[in-house]
Amino acid sequence: MIYLLSNDDGIDAPGIAALAAALDRLGKSSQIVVAPDRQYSGCGHQVTADRPIAVDPRDANHYAISGTPADCIRLALHQLCPNPSWILSGINSGGNMGVDAYISGTLAAVREGAMHGVPGIAISQYRDRHRPLNWERSTQLTTRVLGDLFDWGCDRGTFWNVNLPHLADEAEEPEMVVCEASTSPLPINYQQTPEGYLYQGDYQSREALPGTDVAACFAGKIAIVRVAV
Repeated sequence: MIYLLSNDDGIDAPGIAALAAALDRLGKSSQIVVAPDRQYSGCGHQVTADRPIAVDPRDANHYAISGTPADCIRLALHQLCPNPSWILSGINSGGNMGVDAYISGTLAAVREGAMHGVPGIAISQYRDRHRPLNWERSTQLTTRVLGDLFDWGCDRGTFWNVNLPHLADEAEEPEMVVCEASTSPLPINYQQTPEGYLYQGDYQSREALPGTDVAACFAGKIAIVRVAV
């Protein structure tokens, strides 16, 4: 079993290290990391076709790519890791719920893999701006989630999207909930500045309809959604 890891926060981000650590705890040590050399948060399924994409081998199992998350998976499947058992993306620093799927580079990585028939899991860590983030807790939750999702498997043409709640260190283990993706729009607000209009959306104020991933994650649960390509 070979696990292909990527993200949109960049190869040096703490989240992808936390994801690798979760796999290690499950005994899944055959890992290939193919991730952007910089942050591409919010790039969606953008691909690079107008310039060469540089590949920087950090070591035999880590490759920094001068392209987007979708570029990383395309290059990996064609050149660097042609037969992965699973594609895992994350752990993203911030939530990717509901309509975030259209914006997220984290989800684009596993979507690209699903298009090629490779099962995948995108994992994001929702962040409450009033509380510091504990990446060790994220690793613990991810270890638990991956253990179950590997057993569940993944239907061809679909992938799993997981959002971890931002819990206090003393909080009990959260419930895992398979739910529907929210279709409500993100809150939109713009502040006028001398340079133009600056986006001022408030992620925490988005609509949390019952039964959706937003409601589950905001309520302190691990929200799991099956996404079709």
